[in-house]
Amino acid sequence: MSEDRSSSDPGDKSWIEKIAHAFSSEPKTREDLLDVLAVARQNEVIDDDATSIVEGAMHISEMQAREIMIPRPQMGVLKIEQPLSELLPIIMETGHSRYPVIGDTLDEVLGILLSKDLLPLLWKTGNTDDIDLRTVLRPATLVPESKRLNVLLRDFREKRNHMAVVIDEYGGAAGLITIEDILEQIVGDIEDEYDEEDDLRIRKIADNDFVVKALTPIEEFNNYFNANLSDDEFDTIGGLLLQSFGHLPSRNEVAQLEHFEFKVVNADHRQIHLLRMRELAKDDA
Repeated sequence: MSEDRSSSDPGDKSWIEKIAHAFSSEPKTREDLLDVLAVARQNEVIDDDATSIVEGAMHISEMQAREIMIPRPQMGVLKIEQPLSELLPIIMETGHSRYPVIGDTLDEVLGILLSKDLLPLLWKTGNTDDIDLRTVLRPATLVPESKRLNVLLRDFREKRNHMAVVIDEYGGAAGLITIEDILEQIVGDIEDEYDEEDDLRIRKIADNDFVVKALTPIEEFNNYFNANLSDDEFDTIGGLLLQSFGHLPSRNEVAQLEHFEFKVVNADHRQIHLLRMRELAKDDA
């Protein structure tokens, strides 16, 4: 009899039964799904990396292009009037596979140049002066700042495209976004031989509007903003914020360090990844 009672006790359910029960009630919220993931992770059905990937895939449905784009001042572009003899050293030095090509201003995006498209032309002509970039440009994809990342990722996949120019409400270029930028929100940083360790940890999006990686060293943050955040106990901004929150925060939670306000843009069950930051007037801090 005691065995029958214990087997029917909800508290004695196995992890398989808990997961089955969660799905049998048709989870209707993100929290329901995250609970199922937590049970699976705790019982080693999936590992931490797999959990982070699933959580990242869920997070991108709430994120917009403006939150992770390379901002306008930091866009790497080529100018159509520049001779190819001047552009080749730039292409070789940066090592990118794709470049927006512009006219007179950043707002005049003429198309996207794929580095690989130049090779057949260079082989055929043997003379850079005989190549007209307009003949090899591919159409540029334009997306609004409010474009959801999950929708944009689907568009990239369906159209076999890897780059889009983000435009503001006036039709001007606000920034640049690639499929790699979105995938990094799911799987974490994707580094190659051209990445610099300290590259773009702090990005200025607009006046008093910054995107900051949580792994930004406090010393680097202090130097950038002429701040005096303490690095006695923690090395990174993310570490300071975890102490301030007192728990692992979810997306959109806000915390303040001195006169800096941080909003969580992306985080998983292990750490904070990306932050939106603005500087408050010192009287308001």
